Amino acid sequence: MDAEGGGLVAGSREGRGRGMEKRLILLMMVACLMPVRAGMRLAVFDSDATPPVGTQMSYDPMLGVGKLSLRCRGVVLTGSGAPVVLATVDWIGVANEGHDYFRGALAKAAGTVVERVALHALHQHDAPLCDFGSERLLREAGRPVGPFEGGVQRELIGRAAGAVEAAMKRTEEVTHAGSGEAEVRQVASNRRIMGSDGKVRATRYTACRDAGLRGEPEGVIDPKVRVVGFWNGDRVLAVLSYYATHPQSYYRTGMADPDFPGIARFLREQTVPALHVHFTGAGGNIGAGKYNDGSPEMRAALATRLEDGMARAWEAVKKEPLGDGEVSWRVEKVALPVAKHLEAGKLRESLRSGAAASILGSAMQLAWVERCEAGYRVEVSCLALGKTRLLHMPGELFVEYQLAAARMHPGGLVGVAAYGDYGPGYIGTAAAYPEGGYETQPGSSFVDPGVEGVLMGAMERVLGGE
Repeated sequence: MDAEGGGLVAGSREGRGRGMEKRLILLMMVACLMPVRAGMRLAVFDSDATPPVGTQMSYDPMLGVGKLSLRCRGVVLTGSGAPVVLATVDWIGVANEGHDYFRGALAKAAGTVVERVALHALHQHDAPLCDFGSERLLREAGRPVGPFEGGVQRELIGRAAGAVEAAMKRTEEVTHAGSGEAEVRQVASNRRIMGSDGKVRATRYTACRDAGLRGEPEGVIDPKVRVVGFWNGDRVLAVLSYYATHPQSYYRTGMADPDFPGIARFLREQTVPALHVHFTGAGGNIGAGKYNDGSPEMRAALATRLEDGMARAWEAVKKEPLGDGEVSWRVEKVALPVAKHLEAGKLRESLRSGAAASILGSAMQLAWVERCEAGYRVEVSCLALGKTRLLHMPGELFVEYQLAAARMHPGGLVGVAAYGDYGPGYIGTAAAYPEGGYETQPGSSFVDPGVEGVLMGAMERVLGGE
């Protein structure tokens, strides 16, 4: 009886053991199917993006550095799939093969894929240009490469990648995030002054000495600056800001300078001691011309006004815990329609025999055309942080795209970063092309009016629509 009883007890324990083993296996299988969040972490990086004296910048040889250096800075967010890199650089633009190379270097340094790297120029004009596709075409044609000389840019990109690699060794936990917005007063104005015939009759550039044009209304703008903050407990880790305007007060000084957005960024860091990363929004048809006569003192005035808006936006930020499932990344690859006036054969002939004054523009156009003919697709991407959306767009985008993005996501804030791949040049709305004007003329925009439908559809999809 005791032996039989002992057998029964032993068998019961074996049964319980097998049942527990099955439950453990089941739990492990369920865990593999569920999204796992190891905890969001953030790395911040900041490197000097200033070329040496004597470098050919976008317009002029560099004679020196202004009061602030040019920077490449950004954040890397980990813990929701592969790392996401959000980066800016104080250059006029990063285009075509240069954009590929730069993003690839940052992706490798962060241990991620290129599709999860958003790289944007701020578009300051006393700064370098990066376009390795144009450089290659000019060298193949035996023509001077001018501002497309890429040796210095490659060194500075390597420096930025090194900063990212170092930053990945000192990531910090992100416990909270938040966003806010506020109006910026007397900075932005629309550059396109319309006539009674519905055509552009004048362009009010970023610096405007014509009192009559400065007296025209602001026109269509997005007056708001948006800010996004990341915290570890009570400590701010990084602040991102987004504002749509050309970033020039004056330029062609020969002095590398981040201009008034760089000053505003610096001022904010004195108040909120954390890395401040600023993005130029959809400011292709926006400048400071109504409020800026181009005098040197206006640089500080515009910086102060932008910084004031940033400060009030920061005061409006609602800090909230960053919960599971609230961070995601979407990317849409789309083919932008090439402008019909761009023909590869004619552009190649222009490179071979054209006047020196025209070959640089021909190189940029041909680099873009060849890229598109090879099947290149521009990436439109979006980082979701709870109800906040950070949208990344190509080219010198018109502000109407930014205003549309806000309408597409009425439940939360949308920060728009333009000047991603600089290859397509200006990107107007369909209605803007027949209106004429500098931004949509053949030498400025390398896409046709059908671009609006392509980009609006991509925006809606990555922002969370159908």
